[in-house]
Amino acid sequence: MASMAASTTALRKTALNATHRQMGARMVPFGGWDMPVEYSGIVAEHMAVRARAGLFDVSHMGRVEVEGAGALALLQMVSSNDVSRLQDRQAQYTALLNERGGIVDDFLIHKTGEEKYFLCINAARREADLDWIRSHNQGGVSVRNSSDATSQLALQGPRSLAILQPLVNIDLAAIRYYWFADGKVAGVPCRIARTGYTGEDGFELYVPEDETERLWNTLLDTGQQEGLLPCGLGARNTLRLEAGFLLYGNDMNEDTTPLEVGLGWITKLDKGDFLGREVLERQKRQGVERMLAGFRMIDRQIARDGAPVFQNGQPVGKVTSGSYVPFLKQNIGFAFLPLDLAKSGERIAIQIRGKLAAAEIVSTPFYRRPKIAG
Repeated sequence: MASMAASTTALRKTALNATHRQMGARMVPFGGWDMPVEYSGIVAEHMAVRARAGLFDVSHMGRVEVEGAGALALLQMVSSNDVSRLQDRQAQYTALLNERGGIVDDFLIHKTGEEKYFLCINAARREADLDWIRSHNQGGVSVRNSSDATSQLALQGPRSLAILQPLVNIDLAAIRYYWFADGKVAGVPCRIARTGYTGEDGFELYVPEDETERLWNTLLDTGQQEGLLPCGLGARNTLRLEAGFLLYGNDMNEDTTPLEVGLGWITKLDKGDFLGREVLERQKRQGVERMLAGFRMIDRQIARDGAPVFQNGQPVGKVTSGSYVPFLKQNIGFAFLPLDLAKSGERIAIQIRGKLAAAEIVSTPFYRRPKIAG
């Protein structure tokens, strides 16, 4: 992750930067960007997304077009999932890998046509990801950074469809989870993807940069009667943690493999050759030595990122993500542990302000959204 101490003068800004400030958002450096961490408060914003809806500016994320003969082969080589399984207008969660099986980034691939793909990558990894993909591009595939021409808004929560549907010219209910469509939102041409990072239903909108402010304001006005709130990165973090989603740079990095962080389900060893395949096949065969595990605090303290983990007085790992989560009203987190300790029911101790606090390993995700009858 980018340093949080970076000078604000050097930080990049989204098209909504001035709007966030006018709305009174508290701004912080994140991944090299000046971003809103909260508007009305992290708890209020978190609960709005769980019960109603929240609107996020996530334009700091990178957007990349990969097109031309060989695009499929290129993405197959650098990523863990099987891109050949994608149908037109379908999205896929995957990992960008190095030769050691380490995770260069986690990202989304959208298939927009024959040998045409659209990637959504993490903000702090924009340049690194582009360089890595291009370094393995042997066939003249077009790999184009379209980030600065577009913005990205995330409308998340159980009332998202009701808020968005009156503004669009297509049937949103026909878009399945992890599929997308191109349409117009309040007259603005957008890519509308039924994806997100909160554990709730919702849509990510890819918007022309010069239409971002108008669409942001239109969505907030339209959603007001449904209880829609503007949300910052603070609630985005607690929501993703509660839903069991990983954060690149904390829970995974270039020295962790998908199998060590519970992402075996996006690692298709039978798809043919790809970066790190031999390492991952060996791990699959022999088993991993360490594993990312979810925990719930038994004592009342909050275990923060980086806190040391002990068992029987011996150091055994560290917390990668930890926080209080408002919906469950619990202190939870992830920690890297030896495999024999990364099992539900195991007790661990986490060092917090110099003292050991009790915690228990639990299965994840911590939260699943309720299924709607019918």
